[in-house]
Amino acid sequence: MTALITPELVVLDADLGSDKAAVVRRLAGLVADAGRATGGEALAGDALAREAQAATGLPGGIAIPHCRSSAVIQASLAFARLSPGVDFGAADGPADLVFLIAAPAAGDADHLTLLSALARALVRPDFVASLRAAATPADVVALVEEVVSPTPATGATAVTSTPAPATTAPATTEQAPARRRLVAVTACPTGIAHTYMAADKLTAAAQAAGVDLVVETQGSSGATPLDPAVVRDAEAVVFAVDVGVRDRDRFAGKPVVQSGTKRAINEPDVMIREALAAADDPGARRVPGSGAAAGEAAASSAGKPGTATEIRRWLLTGVSYMIPFVAAGGLLIALGFLFGGYQIVSDNPDADGQNYALSWVVNNSFFDLPSAPGVEGLNDGFLGYLGAVCTVLGQAAFGFLVPALAGYIAYAIADRPGIVPGFVVGAVSVSVGAGFIGGLVGGIIAGFAARWIASWRLPAGVRGLQPVVIIPLLATLISSGIMAVLLGRPLAAALTGLGNWLNGLTGTSAVLLGIILGLMMCFDLGGPVNKAAYVFATTGLAAGSGAPLVIMATVMAAGMVPPLAMALSTAVRPRLYTPAERDNGKAAWLLGLSFISEGAIPFAAADPFRVIPSMMLGGATTGAIVAASSVELRAPHGGIFVFFAMNGVLMFLVALVVGTVVGALAVTVAKSIGGRKGGTAVPEDAVDLAHAHTAGAVSPAPGAPARV
Repeated sequence: MTALITPELVVLDADLGSDKAAVVRRLAGLVADAGRATGGEALAGDALAREAQAATGLPGGIAIPHCRSSAVIQASLAFARLSPGVDFGAADGPADLVFLIAAPAAGDADHLTLLSALARALVRPDFVASLRAAATPADVVALVEEVVSPTPATGATAVTSTPAPATTAPATTEQAPARRRLVAVTACPTGIAHTYMAADKLTAAAQAAGVDLVVETQGSSGATPLDPAVVRDAEAVVFAVDVGVRDRDRFAGKPVVQSGTKRAINEPDVMIREALAAADDPGARRVPGSGAAAGEAAASSAGKPGTATEIRRWLLTGVSYMIPFVAAGGLLIALGFLFGGYQIVSDNPDADGQNYALSWVVNNSFFDLPSAPGVEGLNDGFLGYLGAVCTVLGQAAFGFLVPALAGYIAYAIADRPGIVPGFVVGAVSVSVGAGFIGGLVGGIIAGFAARWIASWRLPAGVRGLQPVVIIPLLATLISSGIMAVLLGRPLAAALTGLGNWLNGLTGTSAVLLGIILGLMMCFDLGGPVNKAAYVFATTGLAAGSGAPLVIMATVMAAGMVPPLAMALSTAVRPRLYTPAERDNGKAAWLLGLSFISEGAIPFAAADPFRVIPSMMLGGATTGAIVAASSVELRAPHGGIFVFFAMNGVLMFLVALVVGTVVGALAVTVAKSIGGRKGGTAVPEDAVDLAHAHTAGAVSPAPGAPARV
């Protein structure tokens, strides 16, 4: 393996700038100049995006900005001994020792193990003192190679104090008190630095307290699960995590103390004391799980994540698991329009209640190709059949959007017991017209219902039925019943009222109507408000000309803006987004051009207060221009694939471009001024795992936000 660090990646006693962004950019430039990254600015952007999630300054004047980046060609370390020091967010002041850890986006396990070894060495005072005393870059390289080369990490680190020597004392002699036993799990978004530093800090604190501790590091260099016997014998568990804990059910019923990795690094002795206190407290917070093993919710709030953090985790778990359905369904439907024509989703008069796509798939094959009855905008033969197949597959995938969203929100709240009630309430939400918003609300209701029922202490005779019968039955009845009985009628009434209101606006102000339709299309991205505007537009297509066709063009153009605006924003200001969000932005180009508004849902769910108003501004701009220009559209769907069914194509494109630019500018400015609420607040592992889903490489992480 080539060296992680070379003298050309080291600068000593240098002034690299007055803030951490300047320092990171200079170090990233060293990596790029050494031919280890395709561009310093791209690497710096990814490192600063990770820095925005949580400051990497550590006590003792140390900072370890780090990231995994597609710009990195070879895993590398860049080091600076600063004079003067720069603030990296540590509580005790500026940092003068800064390591930039740059790992490839798909880094190999060997390199990640070495990078993790460096992170562990930074908690050793002797190593830090040696870095401050190094006279030349070559000395720094030698010091680093000495700590990263000897032994790879094992994933699970058993830590016990040296046992007392064996004794030959008589059996009647009073025995020393048994040592107390704890287990811990550490994990951070990138799994390179904080994961292992937290483990070693907790290890040292446990040794000092005379406690036996076994730590499982769920990091990028691999993880060896804790021995079930060790977990069983532990009095309590410490979760020092910035992301979800994999296989959390192993610890069900154990008293738990939970915090981020930074607290474990800064206050490991406090967390050990809290864990011991929790073990002695019958009312302490316990790890939830399915069945009676879960125990009850905590009375103690020690280490409990904040409410906002928990809500964000729930929502992003649902969104990240929903992403593959959006991508697959949207692209398949777009291909269906391309091959089969925009009329492929229209009702087939020769098939009872079926559109052309479904009837052709059911009744034809590649050996019996369909023949179109002379319908404009509909291809027959091989292309028509291929378009029909793609459309049916895409519609089937889209049918899972809201159920998957609700199901995995409930999963994030209640773990596996929440999946069934969550999926069912999502399906009910679609049936009653609640859409995306109903999925969010229903998923939360289902999750809390499942978690509440899982906490019941049932008699031993029925305890085995709790996870497989009692929880799914009762939680589904509660959540779906609320959706069907209490929420369905108000939503139906709201949809009817919105339709009547829009009909009343016809013929008044075209610009005002365009603005209103644009706002509605971008408000909930496929939810009831969006659908009300869309249904209002499609019901007028039978007129064949005039105002109804203008309304259809307005609705389609405005609905294309959100994914396109987010795609443009991620391309123009990539540093405001995580790498996985930028990948979602790339997919959003085609989704937007295909009139798949749901392509912006991941961004809206992660940062609704910045994204949704910005998208509404862009959609209203586009809607006003299209309506004022009297653009007409005869197709109900299809985006760029149905320009041939449009009068006024040029003005449609102008309106689409202007609205996209306005929306992208608004969301970029909002995120720049107020901080990256969506990208920052989203744990990077949540975004990364959802990305793994879309790539077809899903790593299960029960209870954790799925990686996008």
